[in-house]
Amino acid sequence: MGRKEIEVIEGLERAMIEIRRRQRRRVLMRREVGGSSAALGAGFDVLDVVEAAEERGEAVGVREVAAALSVDQPRASKLVAGVVADGYVRREADQADGRRALLVLTDGGRGVLARAHEARRGAMRRATEGWTAEEREVFEALLTRFVAGLG
Repeated sequence: MGRKEIEVIEGLERAMIEIRRRQRRRVLMRREVGGSSAALGAGFDVLDVVEAAEERGEAVGVREVAAALSVDQPRASKLVAGVVADGYVRREADQADGRRALLVLTDGGRGVLARAHEARRGAMRRATEGWTAEEREVFEALLTRFVAGLG
């Protein structure tokens, strides 16, 4: 690998670290949605997990939330209990396994996620302000390819 390639890879690493830090602090969401995502905290991540599972047509319970968030099951249970108590998710009996509860987004949870998606898109629009349509398309294609390559 040549010097220029090393510098590019190092630049990608720095950019990804900064994105991760901002995501962890929910900088974009606080700026866009106000305090709601900050108040939800890690519970917001639960909503993302449930939404992604629903989009894939998969059932999700506390075990899957724990795996997706890389936390232990007691922590995932606590996070799930919080979003259930707030009315963003409801538990439904798993028809295949009566001992298991499945998580389903409520209208309130869908509303929070809709506002979050709009906020994220707004942040993306502002971050790419001044870019041409072609530059946005190329960036989207490369970023999508990059994420797929991460495995």
